[in-house]
Amino acid sequence: MARAARARSESGFYHVILRGNGRQILFECDADRLGFLELLRDSFREGDITLLAWCLMDNHVHLLVEDTREALSCTMQKVATTYALQYNTRSGHIGHVFQQRFHSFPIEDDSYLLEAMRYIHNNSSKAGVASAASYRWSSYHEYLGESLWGQRFADTRLLLEMLGGVDEFVRFSLDETVDDSYQPNLRPRIPDDAAAGVLAEVLADLPPSRLKSVERDRRDAVLLELKRAGLSIRQIERLTGIGRNIVARAGR
Repeated sequence: MARAARARSESGFYHVILRGNGRQILFECDADRLGFLELLRDSFREGDITLLAWCLMDNHVHLLVEDTREALSCTMQKVATTYALQYNTRSGHIGHVFQQRFHSFPIEDDSYLLEAMRYIHNNSSKAGVASAASYRWSSYHEYLGESLWGQRFADTRLLLEMLGGVDEFVRFSLDETVDDSYQPNLRPRIPDDAAAGVLAEVLADLPPSRLKSVERDRRDAVLLELKRAGLSIRQIERLTGIGRNIVARAGR
């Protein structure tokens, strides 16, 4: 069966997840982690991809990137192939290191971009490993102006500017009252030619053009159901005429 095409981000921003094959450990030591980050940095420079945030866990990696030249697929393939060869040579492991295909999730609005960063930095806390502030292997400390082993890997300027500086970054990252419902959509992408059918199934007898005029709570509940059914924000906007910011906020 042919693979579905990757969902393309109109903004160029993506949340990328790279997992170990069969949940295997990807990093045996700090040297492995640092080597992966250096490989990532060099490969992203070649592909003209900007790394905005990152977090390395034992068996998976989260990245927030800006890819305006659509070089992400070939660049991530290069990173995975090169690191797997290096890892197998050092460890004596034989076989695949990563799952065959990385996940990439388009991010189309500013609020989701900031929430994705927060989600990535708090991944160690959610896993019960360490708080974002005490976990060494994420870009959280780079946002504080600190460096890892004398190197910096993330470009923090855009998101710090959006937040209003380091103090606001810390507040946003750690404030428990900040919305925490962001989740990367792990459902397979629904092709555009099938999106209308999914919409009709969810809306039942309600015409798509009428959705924008219904009571707000009901509208947002339907929008959330459409997103959970696998439709992208762009698809919902196109089919209902409801603005993407409204769609993005529904259910959050």
